[in-house]
Amino acid sequence: MERPGIQVAVVMRRERIDNRWQSWRWALSDVVPQEPGFGSEPRLLLKNDDEERWLHPGFLVELFRDDAEGYYLNVTTPAPCWFVLWRMEEAGGGEEPMAKPTMVSLSYHDAGRWLDAQETVEQVPAPAHVVEWVRAFIDEHYVLEPKKRKRPESFKPLQDRFGNPASVTTAKKFGGGHE
Repeated sequence: MERPGIQVAVVMRRERIDNRWQSWRWALSDVVPQEPGFGSEPRLLLKNDDEERWLHPGFLVELFRDDAEGYYLNVTTPAPCWFVLWRMEEAGGGEEPMAKPTMVSLSYHDAGRWLDAQETVEQVPAPAHVVEWVRAFIDEHYVLEPKKRKRPESFKPLQDRFGNPASVTTAKKFGGGHE
């Protein structure tokens, strides 16, 4: 069965900053629909003294049934967004390192896994038509789990760290006993 997906491109921005240790920083600028004229290689869109913008085409964002909850968590926030994982890549010939996006997702779960792996993840707002597309997928594939009532701790049986039944006593086991 084919998964629903859309083709997108990522725009990264290199901006000048006033910092004595580094004069430039990279940041996610936008996620845009893929167009045939974008080609398949990164290309410079804008360059001036304070900024560069690079287009990175060719990302397929697919929706997976088993991640419907991750999409649900995204679209039910006040600001649904794209999540982009990017890394700094060394350039050849003594050029400056460049930010290279590697993955794009609409799932909170993906973003969480990437952040847990210490990756650089940024987000930008997703347009309304993309949010509606994801919402339609959720309506078809996501079943909200009913909340289970948590049993009070005082009613749970006592167990030791190995899962064996445990007991509590106030009697002394060793020494100091009175006859």
